[in-house]
Amino acid sequence: MQIIEIKNLTKKFGKLTAVDSLDLTIEKGEVFGLLGPNGAGKSTTLLMLTTLIPPTSGTALVNNFDIIREPDRVRKSIGIVFQDPSSDEMLTGYENLKLHGLLYDMDSALREERIAEVLRLVDLTARKDDMVKKYSGGMRRRLEIARGLMHHPEILFLDEPTLGLDPQTREHIWEYIKKLSTEKKITIIITTHYMDEADRLCNRLAIIDRGKIAALGSPDQLKKDLGGDIIRIRIKNFNRESLAGLDYINDIQTDDEGVSVTVRDASLHLQDVLSRTGPVESVEVRPLTLEDVFIHYTGRAIREGAPEGGWAEKAMQARLRK
Repeated sequence: MQIIEIKNLTKKFGKLTAVDSLDLTIEKGEVFGLLGPNGAGKSTTLLMLTTLIPPTSGTALVNNFDIIREPDRVRKSIGIVFQDPSSDEMLTGYENLKLHGLLYDMDSALREERIAEVLRLVDLTARKDDMVKKYSGGMRRRLEIARGLMHHPEILFLDEPTLGLDPQTREHIWEYIKKLSTEKKITIIITTHYMDEADRLCNRLAIIDRGKIAALGSPDQLKKDLGGDIIRIRIKNFNRESLAGLDYINDIQTDDEGVSVTVRDASLHLQDVLSRTGPVESVEVRPLTLEDVFIHYTGRAIREGAPEGGWAEKAMQARLRK
């Protein structure tokens, strides 16, 4: 069952086309990832889906509500956890959740029931009366996930939910996300710079580049489609023509430190590859990763360039550029 249907969605800022005729459907209960280099259009797409900025053309249905004609009904259907901290650190965890319930005009009895439920879900019941300024980064992120769930959203948007957290806390956040999808049947749209996170969490993902979808599918399927192993060669003078025309090579990527060759069955073809490239400084053979898939479709690593700002900053920038 489709819960998000994007139709020819386009956003232009002057002469810049940030999102270019995007078509995409997302199924109910999916954990769906949006990956892309800085400036690829993924944040602009999410800003439109959450009704924070209007599209230039096209539209989308979010929980069967049109983002242009029914923005209020869309907003009641979704929860958002921003990349930037957005809880009030001078209030307690409980008070932050109560304020959210008041903003959504929740009945007082239901509000208290939901506060207790979401606090249990993210293991913060014992700390609910502490001021948020005393929370660790991981606790604050968990509180913001709890707040996003207060009004029983059908869809939860998570913008870099584990950015800056330690590995153990990241694992805990992953557990909460999986539980929301499998037990609560909430559809989750996630942006992340962590490829291991996208690989482990997402049922499907879209790699977006230059405002268009460059690749779409499950992490395993995307790796399978590209196929093979990676032979990583450190070499001073690489001649791409030396490997031209070999049918067992699926991709060749070069950078300042050498070359990465994607081959079918490296154990069979390693010796031939090395004999053609000439003297090398070092060689590494490893299985294909989602990072390799990303580089194949975008030509760069996901963390190249300065980190992007969060949604709140981008929404302000978008309004200023209108």
